[in-house]
Amino acid sequence: MTVQQKKKLTLVIKIAVLLLATFFIVYKLNTNQNLENFYKIIKTLNPKQVYIKLSIVVLMMLLNWFLESLKWRYLVKRVERISLLKAVESVFCGLTWAIFTPNRIGEYGGRIFFLSPRKRIPGMVAMGVGHIAQMVITNVMGTIAVVWFVYNFVKIQTWLLPYFAFWGSVIAISLVVLYFNIRLINYVLFRVKFLKKYEKYFSVLSEYTKMQLLTVLLFSLVRFIVFTGQYVFILNFLIPNIPILPSALMVFILFLIQSALPSLDLLDIGVRSLTADYFFGYITPQSSVVIACAALIWLVNLIIPAILGSFFVFKLKFFGNNRN
Repeated sequence: MTVQQKKKLTLVIKIAVLLLATFFIVYKLNTNQNLENFYKIIKTLNPKQVYIKLSIVVLMMLLNWFLESLKWRYLVKRVERISLLKAVESVFCGLTWAIFTPNRIGEYGGRIFFLSPRKRIPGMVAMGVGHIAQMVITNVMGTIAVVWFVYNFVKIQTWLLPYFAFWGSVIAISLVVLYFNIRLINYVLFRVKFLKKYEKYFSVLSEYTKMQLLTVLLFSLVRFIVFTGQYVFILNFLIPNIPILPSALMVFILFLIQSALPSLDLLDIGVRSLTADYFFGYITPQSSVVIACAALIWLVNLIIPAILGSFFVFKLKFFGNNRN
C-alpha cells in the first residue's frame, strides 16, 4: 500500500468513526425520555443550586477520567513512555470509539493507536491489566453490597446467611489473589502450542511487580469512589432524605450488574435504568427520580467524554509512529 493510499484510508476510518459516534449520540439523546424527565425535575428547583450541583458532577467526571489517564500512563510506561497530555487524549479518544462498539471494545483501538505500531499489542495487554483491576474493585465492592442486600431485604432462612457471607468473601478474596498473580495468565495461555508465538506480546504481564499492581488497584479504587460519589451526590440533592450508605451500596450493585452484562454503551442506559429502578425501590419510592439520575450520570460520564474525545480522533495514526 502506497503512502498516499494509507493517508486516504486513515482519513476514511477517522471520518467513519466520527460519523458513527455522532449518529449514535444524536439518536440516543433524541430518544431518551429519562433525560427529559430529569430536565422537568430540575426546572422545579433553585436554578443556582442546580447549576452548582451539576457543575460539581461534571468536575467529578473530569477527575474520574483524569485518574484513568494517570492509571493508563502508569501501566503503559512498561511498553512505551507517553506524555500526560497524550494519555488524556488517548483516554477520551477511546471513549469516542467505545460509544458505538459492543462491550466498549473500541476503547482499546482508540487508545493503542496513540502508541508506536510495534507497541500496540503489548499496550493493549497493559490496558487489559487496568480493566481487570477496575473489574476486581467493582466485583469485590459489589459482592459486599449483594451480601448486605440479601441480609436486609431478601427473605431467606437465617442459618443460610453465614454461608452466603462466606461464599461472598471467598469470591472477593479469590479475585484479589488472582489479580496479584496476573502473570499466571502467561503460564496458562502459553501451555497451548499455537499460542506460543504470541508470548512476546504478553511478556509485559510478567513485568508488573506486586507494588505496581497495588498502585493500579488503588487508582481503580479512587475512581470507583469518585463515580460512586457522583451518584450519591446527585441522588442526595434530588432526594434529600435518601440514606447515604444504603444508596452507595445500591450503586455498588448497579455497577456490578452493569459489568456482568454484555452491552453497548449507548444501550447501557436501559440496563442502568431498570437496575436502578429495581434496587433503589427498596430504599425510596421515588423511582422516577432515581431513573432520571441514572440518565444524567450516563450523559455526563459517557456522552460528554465521547464528544470531547471526538476532537482527538484526527490525531490517530494507523500506519505510523505518533510523537509525544
